[in-house]
Amino acid sequence: MPIQYAHLCPVRAFAKWLHFSRVKKGYLFRKIRQNDQIAEENEPMTSEQFLEMFRNNLIDIGTNYFPYGTHSFRRGGCQWLSVEHRWPLCQICEWGGWSQEFTHLTIVKYLISWNDNPTINCYDFFNMHRAPATVCPTCNRSCHCS
Repeated sequence: MPIQYAHLCPVRAFAKWLHFSRVKKGYLFRKIRQNDQIAEENEPMTSEQFLEMFRNNLIDIGTNYFPYGTHSFRRGGCQWLSVEHRWPLCQICEWGGWSQEFTHLTIVKYLISWNDNPTINCYDFFNMHRAPATVCPTCNRSCHCS
């Protein structure tokens, strides 16, 4: 990746995690018990625990956590490559390790979602001052339509 995107590189993030976690064997992301005690090497962190910790981090920085889930990482990366860098669908599928057979449209679920708002301009996607999404009273999900 170019140096201006180094902070987005998963290989660099993984290398830093290995260095700081000092994990030598077992699960990389281990269950965290009460009082922030890390579990033994054979107890993985659950996706629910990861999501809770991720959402707590978002709350800590004053960001609405409702629009985010564990697939946000995969969806966000695909959308960024598609919209900002204009990668073709086949290239995104190859990069992500997904099928390039578009009869099932696997890639579409990562690029198009019920909460997409086509009226938002590209330059506003990372606008931290944009109004946060609100919970829709109909579906109880976050959306920008309210």
